[in-house]
Amino acid sequence: MYAIVDIETTGLGAQGNKITEISIFVHDGTKVIKEFTSLVNPESLISYSISGLTGITNDMVRSAPKFYEIAKDVVEYTKDCIFVAHSVNFDFNVIKHELNELGAEFKRKKLCTVRLSRKLIPGQRSYSLGNLCSTLGIDIKNRHRARGDAAATVILFEKLLALDTNGTFDSFLNNRSRHATLPPLLPKTIIDNLPEDTGVYYFKDSNDVVIYVGKAINIKQRVLSHIYSKANKELKLCNETANITFELTGNELIALLLESDEIKKWYPKYNRSQKRTSPSYGIGTYKDRRGVVHIIYNRIKLIQNPILKFYTQRQCRTFLEGLCEQYELCPKYCSLQHTSGGCFHYHLKNCKGVCRDLEEIIVYNNRVDDALNSFFNKDSYVIKENGRNIKEEAIVLVENGIYQGFGFHAKRKQTASFSFSFYANKIQLKQDNIDIQRIINSYIKNNIGENIFYLTT
Repeated sequence: MYAIVDIETTGLGAQGNKITEISIFVHDGTKVIKEFTSLVNPESLISYSISGLTGITNDMVRSAPKFYEIAKDVVEYTKDCIFVAHSVNFDFNVIKHELNELGAEFKRKKLCTVRLSRKLIPGQRSYSLGNLCSTLGIDIKNRHRARGDAAATVILFEKLLALDTNGTFDSFLNNRSRHATLPPLLPKTIIDNLPEDTGVYYFKDSNDVVIYVGKAINIKQRVLSHIYSKANKELKLCNETANITFELTGNELIALLLESDEIKKWYPKYNRSQKRTSPSYGIGTYKDRRGVVHIIYNRIKLIQNPILKFYTQRQCRTFLEGLCEQYELCPKYCSLQHTSGGCFHYHLKNCKGVCRDLEEIIVYNNRVDDALNSFFNKDSYVIKENGRNIKEEAIVLVENGIYQGFGFHAKRKQTASFSFSFYANKIQLKQDNIDIQRIINSYIKNNIGENIFYLTT
C-alpha cells in the first residue's frame, strides 16, 4: 500500500513551517482506494507571496480545522503505507514536525518520485512536477494546490510503476539504501564517490551553478552532515543540489585559503561569510598636540592611508578591543570610548595608558607601535604543509607580508628552504585580503616555529 501525499505550507522550509492544505491518496499498487483532502488552519499568517503561488489565503483557512484536529486522519491514512511524494523529504519532514509538536512519532518508509523519475526516466531537462507532467502528457488541474499536485503525482507514480522492470522500487526501499534520505536531484553515486579526505567541496544546482562552497577535514562526512541536517537553510540548499564536486588540498590551511578564494569567486547563494570583496571601513593613526598617538576607525574614504581595512564597524572595534587588552592600550585613545577626562580604566584606577600619567606618552606610544607592528608581519616566508599525497608537500607563499598564493610540489630530501623565486614558480597566484590575512595570522599564532621558513627576496 502507498500513501501518495502533497502538502501546501506557509513557507519553504521544514521546521517552523505550517501546513495550510494536505491531500493523501491511498493506492494499492493498481488504483486509488481512498482519499483524504483538507485545508488546514496553520494558526499563523500566510504571506502574500505564498498566497500568490498557491491561491490559499488567510480568509480561506480561518475556519478550516487546525492540524491537531486532523492529525488522527493523517496518521490513519498513512498507516501501514509507504509514504510517497515528489521531493518526499520536504512533505514528510513537515508532517513529522507537526506531529512531533503534538507529542506523536511519525515513522514511515519513503519513496521519492523525483528520485524514481531520475532513475526510470533519465535524461530529462528538469524533474520538477510541472515539467515532468508536461513531458509525459499528465494534465495537472489546480497546480500548487494539494489535491491537484497529489492527483498528478498519482498518475506519475503509476507510470513509474509500469516502467519498473528491474526492481528499482525494491532497491529504493532497501533499508541499507540512502535513496529515500538523499536530496531529490542528487544521484547516490555522487555521495558514494566523495572522498574522506581534506579539501573544498562545491554544491551545484541543476544548471551547474555553484550554490555553496565549504571546506572539511573529511569531505564525505561533512557533506552528509548537510544532507541530514534539519535546519531550514540546509534543507533548502540540499533540495536545490544536483551535483557535488570537490578539490583535495591535503591540509586544512590550504582548504581554508581555497574556500575563501572560491566564495569570493563564485559568490554562492547559500554562503554568508567571506562573500564581501570591498572593505568599507579602515583603521588609521594620528598624533595629537600633546604627541599622543591615537588609533581611529571610520569609513575608508575618510581615512587617509588606512593601515588596515575591514568590512564593518564591528570588525574594527573587535580588532581594537583585542589590541587594547593585549598591549594595555587606552580605549579612549583607540576610539572605543568617547568621554571627557580619563577613560573607564582610569576611573577604576587600572589605567596603564596616558590617562594615568602624561609623562608616559613616549612609553605609551611605543606600546602602540608594538601593537600595530605585531599585526603587520612584513617578512617574506613560506609555510610548508602536508600535500595531497605522501610524495608532495603544500606551500603557502608570503612576500613582504602580502599573501601571494599556494601550490604543491614534489617533496625533496633536504630540509633547507630554497630561494623565494623557487617557490614563486610553484604557486597559483591568489588575491590577498583581510580574510586571508586572518587565516594566515591564526595559523602562525597556533604554529609558532613550525612549518614556517623565512626567505630573502
